[in-house]
Amino acid sequence: MDKLFAHFYTLESQLCRFINQYFSQRHLNLFFSAITHLGGSIVTISSLMLLILFTSGSLQLTAIASAVSLTLSHIPVIFSKKLFPRKRPYISLPHIYVSKNPLKDHSFPSGHTTAIFSIITPFVLIYPTLTVILLPIAFVVGLSRIYLGLHYPSDVIVGCMLGSSTGMLSFAIIETYFPSVFI
Repeated sequence: MDKLFAHFYTLESQLCRFINQYFSQRHLNLFFSAITHLGGSIVTISSLMLLILFTSGSLQLTAIASAVSLTLSHIPVIFSKKLFPRKRPYISLPHIYVSKNPLKDHSFPSGHTTAIFSIITPFVLIYPTLTVILLPIAFVVGLSRIYLGLHYPSDVIVGCMLGSSTGMLSFAIIETYFPSVFI
């Protein structure tokens, strides 16, 4: 079993280096440094609060479902970071580039990826046409976390699964109590 984990870690580390190797390209840095904030607390909380306060009907309830999802998704994130104190790639791996003032907490799972998937999932479920816009944005936020040297691919994959799961759960809860709004 240890060999399997060691092999997985080796592959994951190689993938981190492969994605991060383009860090010296100015345009990519600007792009990924900007888009990563779409999964940050300021953007996610602010955008949901604006939608909750200034919309109504199904859009407002979908934003509420997203806010519930965002809140629920970060409970396991907080506990996981304590239970699995995995160092970030820029700390553990040689030749990983990182910007100034990087995060210093643990990397598993990716909170930004969890956040973006937790808020887009209810919107994708009620407005499926938004999938072509929201899903690529969420995937690029996850990719940005690896590109910036802050997360391993498995941190991002688990964040995606965690955010999507809580998004589906919170949507189901809201839909159960307000079914007529979503018809």
